[in-house]
Amino acid sequence: MKIKNLVAAVYAPMHKDGSLNTDKIKDYSQFLINNKISGVFMNGSTGDFASLSTAERKQITLAWSQNKSEDLCLIDHVGHTNLREAKELAKYAADKVDAISVLAPFYFRLNTIEKLVQYCKEIAACAPNLPFYYYHIPVLSGANLNMNEFLIKAESEIPNLAGIKFTNNNLIDFQHSKKVSNGKFNILFGYDELFINSLPIGATGWVGSTYNHLAPLYYKIKDLFEKGQMAEAAALQNKAIRFVEILDGKGGFNGVAKGFMRVLGIDCGPSRFPHTTLTDADYKVIKEELDTAGLTDLFSKFDESLVN
Repeated sequence: MKIKNLVAAVYAPMHKDGSLNTDKIKDYSQFLINNKISGVFMNGSTGDFASLSTAERKQITLAWSQNKSEDLCLIDHVGHTNLREAKELAKYAADKVDAISVLAPFYFRLNTIEKLVQYCKEIAACAPNLPFYYYHIPVLSGANLNMNEFLIKAESEIPNLAGIKFTNNNLIDFQHSKKVSNGKFNILFGYDELFINSLPIGATGWVGSTYNHLAPLYYKIKDLFEKGQMAEAAALQNKAIRFVEILDGKGGFNGVAKGFMRVLGIDCGPSRFPHTTLTDADYKVIKEELDTAGLTDLFSKFDESLVN
C-alpha cells in the first residue's frame, strides 16, 4: 500500500472545557472525505499530541477507528519521549488503523542514525502487521539526521518500514530518499508551504495541517502544474502561504488554525496551552482578511446534506 494524494494532519476535537470531544470525529471524517482528502494523520503535531495524555491519545485512535471509511487511510502517530509509552500506543493501534508513525524523542534528543533505527525498530515491532512511517520533523524533534542514510540502515532492521513523513525543507535529501531501493519507500511530503516545490521532484503524497482548510486550493495547484501553467500554480501557492501568515499573526498558527475549522463548519473546540483560542468576533475579522487575500473560493467545503 502506497499512500497518495492529500492526507490531513487532524486536530484533536475538544469541548469548551478542554476535554476531548470525540463525537465530533464522525462529522470531521465526512468533511475530509467530501473534500477529497485521502487520509488522516492523527495524534501528530497538529493534533496536539504533546499536550494529551496517553489515555486521551488512545481515545483519539479509537474514535477514528470507529468511524473508519474506505475513503480515508488512518495513520496514527504513536511517538513519545518515553519509549515504553510509545510501544504501548503502537500495540493499542495495531488492530485499529492502517499505519503507524513515530517522531524521534524530543527532550533527550537522538544524535545518530543507529539510535534512531533502534528506537523505531522497537516501536514498529509492536505493530508488525502495519506499515511503519518515520516522522521526520527536525525543527521540532531536534533529530536533524539524513533520511537517505536512515532508510538504507533501517531497511534490513525494520521489516514493516514503509516510508517517511518528510517534514523538512531539505529537498535534496527528499529526492535521495525516494530513490532508495529503487523507489521502494513511500516518502510523504510534509511541508505545506513548499507543496509546489515538491511536484517536480516526484512527490505523490502529502501530509499537512492546511489540507484541512484548503484542500481545493492544493488540488488546483497540482492540476495547474500538470498542465504546465506554472505562474498560475505559483500564485495559488502564494495564497496558501498568505493563509498561514495571516493566522500565525493572530496568536500562532496551531491554535488559531484549529479554531478556524469552526468557520468552515467543523467546530474542533479550543486549543490547549500554549496555543491560542480566539473568539467568534476574532474569526470574523480573520475571515474578512482572508477574503481580501483572494481565498474566498478556495476553502474546504462543508456539505450539511452528507452529515447525519
